[in-house]
Amino acid sequence: MSDSVHIKQREYAATRMRQPRNETFREFIGEDWGPRHENTTRMRVADFTPARRMKLASQFIGERLVIPAGNLRIRSNDTDYRFRAHSSFAHLTGLGGEREPGAVLVLHPLMCTPATSTPSAEGAQPTHEAVLYFHPRASRSSEEFYADSRHGEFWVGPRPSLQQMATATGLQVKHIDSLRSDLSKDLGADEGCVRIRVLPQADEAISALVEELRAQNSLPTGEQALQVDQELARATSQLRLIKDSWEIEQMKQAVAVTAKGFEAMIAALPRAKKHWRGERVLEGAFGAKAREEGNGLGYETIVASGNHANTLHWIHNDGPVHEGDLVLIDAGAELDSLYTADITRTLPSSGHFSHTQRQVYEAVLDACEAALRQANTPGSRFRDVHDAAMKVIAAHLEEWGVLPVSAEVSLNKDGGQYHRRWMPHGTSHHLGMDVHDCAQAKRELYQDAVLQPGMVFTIEPGLYFRSDDMKVPQRFRGIGVRIEDDILITDHGAERLSEDIPRTVEDIESWMARLLL
Repeated sequence: MSDSVHIKQREYAATRMRQPRNETFREFIGEDWGPRHENTTRMRVADFTPARRMKLASQFIGERLVIPAGNLRIRSNDTDYRFRAHSSFAHLTGLGGEREPGAVLVLHPLMCTPATSTPSAEGAQPTHEAVLYFHPRASRSSEEFYADSRHGEFWVGPRPSLQQMATATGLQVKHIDSLRSDLSKDLGADEGCVRIRVLPQADEAISALVEELRAQNSLPTGEQALQVDQELARATSQLRLIKDSWEIEQMKQAVAVTAKGFEAMIAALPRAKKHWRGERVLEGAFGAKAREEGNGLGYETIVASGNHANTLHWIHNDGPVHEGDLVLIDAGAELDSLYTADITRTLPSSGHFSHTQRQVYEAVLDACEAALRQANTPGSRFRDVHDAAMKVIAAHLEEWGVLPVSAEVSLNKDGGQYHRRWMPHGTSHHLGMDVHDCAQAKRELYQDAVLQPGMVFTIEPGLYFRSDDMKVPQRFRGIGVRIEDDILITDHGAERLSEDIPRTVEDIESWMARLLL
C-alpha cells in the first residue's frame, strides 16, 4: 500500500478526531513518564538468519537486493487488516508475528563487479552487508507519540528503538528515512556500478521507489525490470525448500497447536449439530485455539459437512452439521514465527463411520500410506509421491466399477486420466511460512527434485463424490473424504509430523469418544 493512501486515511480520521495540537499540551503530555523497559534479548532465530541471507546474496554478486516487509492494507475506510510480513522478509530477518509494517531489508553489495564463480554459503566470505530499515519509536515529547495512529505508542503500544531492534535481530539497523539515499548509492548501468532488484508485489511504495531510481540511473525499467525482480522472488522462494533445524522445530510446534485446535472442534461438535451454522461453530473453535497459542490461522479454515466436502475450497462454512454427516476439516495454526501446519481430517459427526463412509475413508487412507512409502524410498522425486497415491485411488475406483476403463489404462498419461474426476488436485505441496510454500521455485527444484532431508510437505489424497454425480453408485453420492498429513524428510527417511493426530477409523472413533464424554 502506498504512503499516499495512508496519508489520506489519516486525513479522513482527522475529520472525526479532535487532538490537541498546541505546544502547551505537547509539553504536558511529554512530561513525567517512568523509565522504559529496555531488556531486549536476541531472538534465537537470529543465529540462523545470517546463513539464509548469505546463501541468497551469493546468487546476486554486485547487486543491491531490496526485500520489503510489506505494509498495512485497508480493510474498510480507515481501518486495516492485521499486518503479516511478506514470508521472504520474515524468513531473512526472523521478524514474524504482526511486527514492523513498512520495514525493508536491504542486502548492499560489498563488491560492484560480479564474481566469475558463485561462492558457497558454507564458510564463504560475505558478499553483501545486510541493513534493516524501519521506523523506530519517537520520544514521548514528540507529537508522534500521541497523535500518529500508525507509529505512536498511545495507539500501537511500545515500539523498539534502533538499538533494541539491532539486539533482537543481530542486524545493522537504520531509520527508514535514510532508505532512499542508501538505495541510490552507486546505482548505474556502467561497469563497476551497482544494479538493484526488489521483491515484487511486496510493497507498492518501495517498488515504485526502486523503479524511480532505476529510471534516474539509466537502469532497465518496466517489463524488463520485472523479469529481473522475479528472479529474486524465485530465489527467495527456493531458499525455503530445505528447512534448517530451527524451522523444523517451528513446524513441529505448529502441528502440535493444530492438534489442540482439532480437539477443540471435536469438543464443540454437540453444539455445532444444534446450530444452524454448525460448520461455523467448529471453525470458531479452531480459530480461538490458533489465536490463543499462535499468531492465528495459517489459511482460511475449511469446515465442510456432508456434500460441502466435495467443494475443494469450501470456506463459507455456513452450513449445518447433520447427524450422520462426514465433516471434512482442513485447518492449520500459524505460529508467531509465521510457520504453519496444514492438516485435514474427515470426521463422522456421530462419532462412528457408516459402512460406506468407512469404505471410502479407508481407500483414501490406503493412498496416504502408499504415498508415505514412496517418500521413504531412496531416490524418490517429489512427483513420485503423487503418482503412488493415484495408483491406489485408481485401483479402488476400478474395484468399485466406477472407472470406464481399467486403472492401468486410466493412469496412463494418454489414457484419459478418468480417476482424476474424483481426485482433481495434487497430492502434495511444500509447507512452511506459506501454506503452499516455495511456490515460485523452478520445476526442477520442486516437482522434479529428489527428496532431500529438510524438505517439509503434505500428503493429502482424497475422494470426492458429489451428490449429483450420476457416474458413481447412489451410496457414494454426497461423500467427500480427504486425509492430510505433514511430512518431514530426514536422514533416515520420511517422518509424519502429524502422527499423533488420529487418522485410522478405529483411532478416530476412540479419539472422538474420549473428547465427547
